[in-house]
Amino acid sequence: MTFSIVARCSSTGMLGMAVSSSSPSVAARCAHVRADVGAFATQNFTDPTLGRRGLDLMERGANATQTIEIISATANDREYRQLAAVGKVGAPAIFTGAKCMDLTGSAVTSDAAAVGNLLASVSIPSAMVESFDSASGHLAYRLIRAMQAGLQAGGEIEPVRSAGLVVVHELPWAIVDLRVDWTEGCPIGGLQDLWNIWEPRMPIYLARALRPAEAPTTDVEAVAP
Repeated sequence: MTFSIVARCSSTGMLGMAVSSSSPSVAARCAHVRADVGAFATQNFTDPTLGRRGLDLMERGANATQTIEIISATANDREYRQLAAVGKVGAPAIFTGAKCMDLTGSAVTSDAAAVGNLLASVSIPSAMVESFDSASGHLAYRLIRAMQAGLQAGGEIEPVRSAGLVVVHELPWAIVDLRVDWTEGCPIGGLQDLWNIWEPRMPIYLARALRPAEAPTTDVEAVAP
């Protein structure tokens, strides 16, 4: 039903997550990211409270492995949950409950973890983290590349209809929060299109929040198409 990746950028400290599913509005339920803390994915039979609990634990000092161990041991109906976490330091971690939907998969590298269920192939998470590790540039771009690799490797057994991307960096709000909540087309392609629009405008909106006296008063005209 869902495949996702949580990751950090080792050079900038950015943290983020990307996710896609055949169900609507997947990011609203599954993606949880907090600046200077971590990223936490909760999916399969999704309980959004686990994402908030996971970030709270990491904010209090637990690493990703400890956080996944605590959440997977104490969550209600934990056998139905699939989780992934990455903190600002330390190894990422994953959990897949025994009663998750069939065709689950997971993969972990030094800065990323990918998980999925109802996958066309259990190797899809490996393709995602390999693509992430081999890509360069902004964390958002690398996360989209990972999702594209997962889709190209087979994706879900059903067509994906929604996708989301969240990236945080230093500020108490997301610097990237892009969503395709439902489409008959490709939501991951939709994310790429949104990122192409957002990336050049992102500094303008950050400047308006942090340095309004210096910020441009226009955005479309200030950015070359």
